[in-house]
Amino acid sequence: MFTAMIVYLLLVLIRPQDYPQLIDSIGLPLQPIALLIAAGFWMLSPRKNFEAPQYPIMLVFLFVLMVSHVFNGWAGGAIKQFEKFAPVVLAFVVFANGIDRRERVLKMMALFSVCAAVLSLHGIEQKQTGLGWTGMELSQGTRIQYVGIFNDPNDLGLLFVACVPMAVYLSSRVSGLKRLFWRIVAGILVYGVYLTDSRGSLLGMLATMGIYIWQTRGVVVAGVLGLMGAGALLALPSRFSEIDVEEASAQGRVDSWYEGLQMFREHPILGVGPDMYSDYHHLTAHNSFVLILAETGIIGFTLWLAFVIYCFRMMWAASREHLVHEDWPEDLEAAAADGDAEAAAEIEEFAAQQEVIEEGRKISLTLLLSLAGFFICAFFLSRSYVVILYLLAALVVAHYTNMRQYAPQLPEFSLSQEAIIWPIVGVGGAIGLYVVVKILLVMQ
Repeated sequence: MFTAMIVYLLLVLIRPQDYPQLIDSIGLPLQPIALLIAAGFWMLSPRKNFEAPQYPIMLVFLFVLMVSHVFNGWAGGAIKQFEKFAPVVLAFVVFANGIDRRERVLKMMALFSVCAAVLSLHGIEQKQTGLGWTGMELSQGTRIQYVGIFNDPNDLGLLFVACVPMAVYLSSRVSGLKRLFWRIVAGILVYGVYLTDSRGSLLGMLATMGIYIWQTRGVVVAGVLGLMGAGALLALPSRFSEIDVEEASAQGRVDSWYEGLQMFREHPILGVGPDMYSDYHHLTAHNSFVLILAETGIIGFTLWLAFVIYCFRMMWAASREHLVHEDWPEDLEAAAADGDAEAAAEIEEFAAQQEVIEEGRKISLTLLLSLAGFFICAFFLSRSYVVILYLLAALVVAHYTNMRQYAPQLPEFSLSQEAIIWPIVGVGGAIGLYVVVKILLVMQ
């Protein structure tokens, strides 16, 4: 099963099936086949876990996507939406269950990082020669791009930003040439972010670094270094220095956000229907939150927001320092000092457990940073349904499920116990988006 999952992830990220020179020769839907093989092995596996609240949310969200089309008078859209999003749901379930131990979590992080670095190397070649090995040229003559779901420089930047924390963490676990390798991977990814010339990605990278410094060095240091980093980015010859709410591209995005809110006002319950945004406005939403709100209404928005927030809550809880106790129980220490072999063995076991929890805590912080980077970028992109989001979420759920086995003090999140708060959160989120858009419109 895990081998099939690796193949599937390679096909999602490297995407040889989308190479222009290979499209006609492959013939087979390799990505769905790999997913079905992985799902088949998972079905035969006795180890299945559906405790995380993200599982029922995903199923209900799929149902809402389908019902939204029916509610808007297009029954055929429900079938189309099932064909499109059901594989994403299946991929999430298989990965969240199949990554059932820490070694697999680390392997998936490594695969994400290396594949993203390959895409960045493609972009470096593209920048130097004007043409990558896929046959793709530069976007707009200056910005790197790839094939398939990464044919937009902004999507490339989003992937790179999410993978940088993983590469940095992997470099901290090893030494020598292995550490050098992962540092080179991280450097290639950071350079790739710069070559995408995506302002959202550069902002996401800066924010991710700021969150890491805040968590490890404190808010004051993070604030000072954040200002210095922003100044450095503004000094670089890139589109980041052009950030201005009055700039034409920014105005277009804000106007599109406003139109999305008007769609929500006219279709508040189930929205205008998934993938229907462009039928109501000539531009896409350019905001994953506005897109969900406009296309699936308050019901879909609340479900999606709950899914995202649970991921953040899991990694926040699992990254806290209080999970690790620096000292073992005093009674054991006294007994071991008196020559009690059993007490000494317990101390050794306790220390080993704390070491395992500490590494799990560091992985949690890494995935928290990846989530933060992804959603800061996604705030300026329409990427609410993209499979990368749900594979990253599956990695989060899998790691948290694994970590609770040796850190049972971690909270067990329950959708049934918190169901009453999510409608409030959904309405609050919609109001928050409205306020932000109104402020930006006034600033224009």
